[in-house]
Amino acid sequence: MIFNCPRIVISALKGGSGKTLVSVGLSSLFKEKGYRVAPFKKGPDFIDPGWLSFASGRKCFNLDQFLMKKTDILDSFIENSSDADIAIIEGNRGLYDGVDREGRYSTAELAKLLKSPVILIVDVTMMTRTVSALVKGCQIFDRAVNISAVILNRVAGQRQEKIIRNTVEYYCGIPVIGSIPKLKENLLKERHMGLVPYQEKERAEEVIYWAKSIIKETVDTDVLEEIAKSAPPIERGLRRSEEKNLSNSLKIGFFLDNAFWFYYPENLELLKKAGVQLIRINSLEDNSIPDVDALYIGGGFPETQADLLARNISLKEDLKRKIEEGLPVYAECGGFMYLGKEIITDGKKYPMVGIFSVKFLLEKKPQGHGYTVLEVCRENPFFEKGEIIKGHEFHYSRPILEGKEEFVFKVKRGKGIDGGKDGMIKRNVLATYTHIHARGNKRWVNSIIKAAAKRC
Repeated sequence: MIFNCPRIVISALKGGSGKTLVSVGLSSLFKEKGYRVAPFKKGPDFIDPGWLSFASGRKCFNLDQFLMKKTDILDSFIENSSDADIAIIEGNRGLYDGVDREGRYSTAELAKLLKSPVILIVDVTMMTRTVSALVKGCQIFDRAVNISAVILNRVAGQRQEKIIRNTVEYYCGIPVIGSIPKLKENLLKERHMGLVPYQEKERAEEVIYWAKSIIKETVDTDVLEEIAKSAPPIERGLRRSEEKNLSNSLKIGFFLDNAFWFYYPENLELLKKAGVQLIRINSLEDNSIPDVDALYIGGGFPETQADLLARNISLKEDLKRKIEEGLPVYAECGGFMYLGKEIITDGKKYPMVGIFSVKFLLEKKPQGHGYTVLEVCRENPFFEKGEIIKGHEFHYSRPILEGKEEFVFKVKRGKGIDGGKDGMIKRNVLATYTHIHARGNKRWVNSIIKAAAKRC
């Protein structure tokens, strides 16, 4: 099968250089032109994809070489951009930043896999001609990476821009297609885990309009579009169609609200494709858990909604009762925190469900951040003993254990709960700091379904 969709990878020399501003602005601008924009985000991220989805009007899918096989990445990209006019892939960190000397799992490696041109954003603060040396270095560092154009960011004035533009185009042989000035205000605000999610922005539409206006005024999108169209075709073998596991008689509930919304789209979509009926639950407003066969609580920011979660006593009591009756529950990160005794933030204590004898104290620095590898070392409703699971963790909460708990996972990479263990289990509940990507962990969907089927 030959597949071709105009596409670009938005990358930079380092994190914090403006990739999200450019990606969000471009997505909104092309949408305004009537284009069907397929947004993607490289790496294990939930917040940036939320903004990209909001800007483009389409779901943003993550492409991550650690969590997914190359074939899974290609399949996801092809499936989710097959009807698009342009695909915008936002990289993470610096172009060549990976986990080792070879740069495995870097944005550059993803760009090569997708045969995509790269637009390199450069923060030019207090630089002129040196920008050309940096760009040239990126070009020759790996000549298989197709760096096709440069966008300058945080430009101080016309003189600086002219020198940089002339030197980059002369020494590097590629065009400068954008020049973003130093901005008096950045509406894409940040806090402890990155950008403030669009769900919490009262003026999210204003932020999108702001980003779109900046790109419209400063970037030559006509040239960028021609670069996107220059991407060569991708050859991909025929794939087997996915088989449904069960009828849609199974009901699986999932929390989705301002406290819990860290879900990879595939996790929910693959459950649907397997024939499951998904039931949305609002942890801040609903008074009870509906009639479901299992419950999935994803990550999010329960600490920012801790007061509302604590006040919804009826939901917490109903969930605890159903867990005691045997309801299977799979919880990740923020969901794990919700099932503990309390969340402690800003000196205040907020009681949670109390399934596990653990409190969560919000710290100022990350307590777990990066990829994880877990080995299943105890019997549980969701995974086979001895199974190896890949995922990632990112949290500022520090668990304080106040009783003896049983753990499912041995941590082979990452922090987990205490550096050696993760995955607390009680009855049919499994709660872990690790986020799992269902396309990269294909047994996960069947595991949830299996646990739900036993409940029927």
